[in-house]
Amino acid sequence: MTPSEIPTALQGHLHHLQILSPEPEALARFYGRCLGMTVCAIDGRWLCEGPQRNLIIAPGEAGQLDFAAYAVANSAVLLALEDRLRAAAAAVQPFSTPLLEAGSISFYDPDGHRFVFGLPKIGSSVASAALPARLQHVVLASTNADRMLDFYKDVVGFRLSDRVVDSLGAMRTCFLRTDSEHHSLAIFQADENRLDHHCYESADWNSIRDWGDHFAAMRLPVEWGPGRHGPGNNLFVFVHDPDGNWIEISAELEVVKPDRPIGAWPHEERTLNSWGRGVLRS
Repeated sequence: MTPSEIPTALQGHLHHLQILSPEPEALARFYGRCLGMTVCAIDGRWLCEGPQRNLIIAPGEAGQLDFAAYAVANSAVLLALEDRLRAAAAAVQPFSTPLLEAGSISFYDPDGHRFVFGLPKIGSSVASAALPARLQHVVLASTNADRMLDFYKDVVGFRLSDRVVDSLGAMRTCFLRTDSEHHSLAIFQADENRLDHHCYESADWNSIRDWGDHFAAMRLPVEWGPGRHGPGNNLFVFVHDPDGNWIEISAELEVVKPDRPIGAWPHEERTLNSWGRGVLRS
């Protein structure tokens, strides 16, 4: 039986993020211009909504993830997740966010990041003439990536797609999925616990070109890429927002079959970018 055939297996996708900024309105206006999102104030925060991409920006320290919210496939998935968390003695709390239905739950991972799971509100995605790119994955830097992998795989129920290992066999990066796409969460071994980047999946090579032209028109330089990642095999470009957060536009991310073996990649620049320069986190 495949994961998609098991009603209570973790099934879902990254739905929205809440990130912090010392100038939340200015950062929200940036996302409005550069990612084609509508922007409005809500409860002392700024809600940015676009076609299949949503962000909430709240006051706080730059570069910090306040929470990551995943939309699950159905209520049975949510109940099974809550049971697994409680069985592992994780502190599960009810949570309210304007983009998920009532009854959502939250918990903290071993690094102190808050994750939220719930049912998406029907019709919450905003139609727009902006370039297509849906919020697809979030990446965390961790001082103990092995511990984080164990938690997300064995407790939360993510499935491991690929690992990056160094010459001694120590894990440097892991890529985890909640559906058939290669990853919706990745974790890098690093010297601090923090948000690494968030990624928006577009259609194909031509869409990468179109996003590059769009950023050029915004006078926003591409900081890394275009290139192709090894794990996931996706095309990419990266830019920075005004707070220094990495934003990735990706295309053609690998679709994974349930019986695909877990991959192992060497910790080297070519793994992160088969076309050239890589950005190693450690």
